Amino acid sequence: MAIPPEQVWGGMAGALEVADVTTALAGYETHTMMLKDITLSGSSPAAHTVADSMNGKEGNVMMVNGKVNPVLNMKPGQVQRWKIVNASNARFYKLSLASHTLQIIGTDGGLLNRPYPQRSILLSPGERIDVMVKASATKGYYKLLSNPYNRGMGMMSGSGSNQTITLLTVNVTGTAIANSIPATINSKAVRLAVPAGTPTRRITLDMGMGSSLKAYINGIAFSPTNAYTAHSKVNTYEIWEVINNSMMDHPFHQHVNPAQVISITGGDTAYKSFYTASPALKDTVIVPKKGSVKLLVPLKDFKGVTAFHCHILEHEDIGMMGLWIFNKSSDGRKSSFEKAEI
Repeated sequence: MAIPPEQVWGGMAGALEVADVTTALAGYETHTMMLKDITLSGSSPAAHTVADSMNGKEGNVMMVNGKVNPVLNMKPGQVQRWKIVNASNARFYKLSLASHTLQIIGTDGGLLNRPYPQRSILLSPGERIDVMVKASATKGYYKLLSNPYNRGMGMMSGSGSNQTITLLTVNVTGTAIANSIPATINSKAVRLAVPAGTPTRRITLDMGMGSSLKAYINGIAFSPTNAYTAHSKVNTYEIWEVINNSMMDHPFHQHVNPAQVISITGGDTAYKSFYTASPALKDTVIVPKKGSVKLLVPLKDFKGVTAFHCHILEHEDIGMMGLWIFNKSSDGRKSSFEKAEI
């Protein structure tokens, strides 16, 4: 196993806060929550196994900001803002808060136009979600849960897909206050229209069979000397059709340019309904097992070389990664990487 999965598994991950583009959220108590799992061998992170390379490594201890089931106090009627990051190598979290609704106000690529109420939220490795929560008027303890979700591992050893896990406990206590959730968050967030004539790029995701510890994008396992390479022009749009031929979900992550989800085939119904209807911009999206995703990718002003990969870090490490080179723009400008050969 190479260094990146081991480093994140051992805790070398953090959140980068980006300033809001609106004042609508000023004044709300805000918490950043890093969701992470670990298994310890003595006092050290347990070593990766061969099976972990294929399945992705999950731990038997779940934490929020490095703590097991911490307590978060809220006053009755209070509204808090939670910025939630899935910093796990491979674990998916299907979040719910007992007797409460989670109001999504932002995703990977920024804030939404309005709150979107959800009873549960599916979060894969690398995905981020920005939610507002209005505390119940009834004092008491309420559990933030990760509910069962089968990402394709089934009942394999180490999988948490069949478990209900308490991540955090909200203690509603103290003097009631009358907070409200704003009706409008970011008026500039809109669903993008697909421009006529937009080209489609087809990307396939595959896992090696049998003893082959390889994963592939368009039939190529990434290596320092060989990679599937996409060439794009800045200041244009592309449709990416990402097809998952394997028997487990893959969180597909493209660097630099967030995209909007046009359609999802297969997978979690609530996830599909939210992301195909809201103006969410995504740099990480779940491609369901034996399913597919269509993305509208706005190619902005970045010039150079970046990457896209599965955000199950072990899958990236065994080859499910490609390179992305930005060439001359539609107005004829060239980048210094236009003639790059891979």
